[in-house]
Amino acid sequence: MPPKDSVTRNQPKSSSDLFLSFTFIALQGFGGVLAVIQQNLVERKRWLTREEFIEEWAVAQIMPGPNVVNLALVIGGRYFGLRGALAALGGMILVPLLLLLVLAVIYDQFADNPEIAGALRGMGAVAAGLIGATGLKLATTLKNHPLGRGLVIAFCLLGFIAVALLRFPLVAVLPVLGSLTCFLTYRKMNP
Repeated sequence: MPPKDSVTRNQPKSSSDLFLSFTFIALQGFGGVLAVIQQNLVERKRWLTREEFIEEWAVAQIMPGPNVVNLALVIGGRYFGLRGALAALGGMILVPLLLLLVLAVIYDQFADNPEIAGALRGMGAVAAGLIGATGLKLATTLKNHPLGRGLVIAFCLLGFIAVALLRFPLVAVLPVLGSLTCFLTYRKMNP
């Protein structure tokens, strides 16, 4: 179902628009699509506000499967129901899968080449930088969170410390911190 204020911003024109848009996004996502999908859906196409993107991304994070695929399903379903969800999913998967199969055949021929290995390591560093930059850009939406900036930053730091420094599995940290923040947010919004 389209958001209530969809008249004041853009939305996909059709299922084909969703398919092509998500194909374009997926083809840019070397090493990760988060930065690309946020820029395209929020800043370029204006299908979502930053706050809506954060909310939809949070839902996509807790669902099983790849986050960006989950997000594509949610966005497609939001505008065109099952037809839109399938179109967005097809866009995220079809052309990149075909390209990946071609690249796998080519890589098999050149896997032992040290220049190829170095190039792949360099792409990993760039992907990490893109994810970090997107996280910082999206952090501005947290100033309006019902829990307040201080508590939100504390939960962000707890999550970072648990996963990055203490090496707790994300599958354990997410339900604990996510449930706690959902509960506290619900209590704050419904006293």
